[in-house]
Amino acid sequence: MNLLPIFIKVSGRRCVVVGGGEVASRKVETLVRAGARVLVVAPELEPVLEAARAAGKLEWQEARFAAGHLAGAALVIAATSDHDVNAAVSREAQDLGIPVNVVDRPALCSFVMPSIVDRSPLVIAISSGGAAPVLARMVRSRLEALIPATYGKLASLAARYRDRVKEKLPTGSARRIFWENTFEGGIAERVFAGQEDLAGRDLEIALDRASDARTEGEVYLVGAGPGDPDLLTFRALRLMQKADVVLHDALVSDAIMNLVRKDAERIYVGKKANNHTLPQQEINALLVKLAREGKRVLRIKGGDPFIFGRGGEEIETLAEQGIAFQVVPGISAANGVASYAGIPLTHRDHAQAVTFVTGHLKNGTSDLDWPALARPNHTLVIYMGLEALRDICSNLVIHGLADSHPIALVQDGTTPRQRVLVSTLGQMPDAAREAGFKSPSLIIVGEVVSLHDKLNWYQGNLQPEH
Repeated sequence: MNLLPIFIKVSGRRCVVVGGGEVASRKVETLVRAGARVLVVAPELEPVLEAARAAGKLEWQEARFAAGHLAGAALVIAATSDHDVNAAVSREAQDLGIPVNVVDRPALCSFVMPSIVDRSPLVIAISSGGAAPVLARMVRSRLEALIPATYGKLASLAARYRDRVKEKLPTGSARRIFWENTFEGGIAERVFAGQEDLAGRDLEIALDRASDARTEGEVYLVGAGPGDPDLLTFRALRLMQKADVVLHDALVSDAIMNLVRKDAERIYVGKKANNHTLPQQEINALLVKLAREGKRVLRIKGGDPFIFGRGGEEIETLAEQGIAFQVVPGISAANGVASYAGIPLTHRDHAQAVTFVTGHLKNGTSDLDWPALARPNHTLVIYMGLEALRDICSNLVIHGLADSHPIALVQDGTTPRQRVLVSTLGQMPDAAREAGFKSPSLIIVGEVVSLHDKLNWYQGNLQPEH
């Protein structure tokens, strides 16, 4: 982020626009909507600006820009077609410490004008930092379609009750939960339907109940998918924005953690081979403790929490302790990583079944059902198997698969750091060691691996394959 997004109060303050053409007209319109006292400096005005002047919406200084025109201004916009004039406006404004925007000249700006979604008093500003204003406008158009105009009325309702809510609900967390429930429930629907009086009545009732009730905590067990934040579900993203505290694992990427509510407390509870930040029982107990404190707890895991994620153990504890919880499945590492590696897990010509197993073997022993796994026309996906890779390949060959049977290793799947190594059971252990593969890596065994070269669609920003 190379610009700090802020909102400046210009109501009743003098703002200067240098230029009298169509572009200047658009900037003047925005400033007038914000309540500014606008002075336009230009030799002449285009018709829309002339009409605004006649209606008393702006003042006009009929002149070319000169030193002194910016005196007393709270904000300045240069919107002329003359580069030298624009540069002179920028220099003087910055010398005077006045925020200045020069249209389509980011280098001359101390601030940029965003694209705006106006649902006053709710206002959304979108900016590309001057790099791609057309893209910012496209984003705005999408938000315009997603956010009803009545959101402004909802914000106005909240403004009327803000002080009373603060008085009745003394803690910030209680107020936040109350407003989230208000904005997501029946009260908001009343406003959207034009029933503002009924919405006010329902809000009064909800406030009375909230002030008398004890805040109950809840746990959200959420699958974050294999790494690409675009693979999150809508429900996962919504709960990530609601949580008061987050317990997260090593496999949850920074890109996904950046989507969690900014002021939520974060607790790392990741587990790697021979390195457990917190034992599982302590994680279970911590979830119960935080929920009993009235907090909304996000337990977020890579992949799907019910596929080698020990999510079942966690919610079993919550159920025993009477803690409310929700489970949001995620795209499993097997599905996501295989898809991004161009390896279908099933295929009519190569595999009619797929099996998921964990290769994280206790005490280094091989306690998997190798005869059942070493089968033709079958895809085997092995989680957490990198350290046991040589043992895995050896056992699959001992129990019936050929040395030449295809195997793939995928590191950091679905992310820009994805690496794919395709080899055979006989050669993979040495090839992986030479290539320096590290966790997290997924192992895929089966004839479907032979389709990787043909179906390898995910090429953006990837390291070269080994």
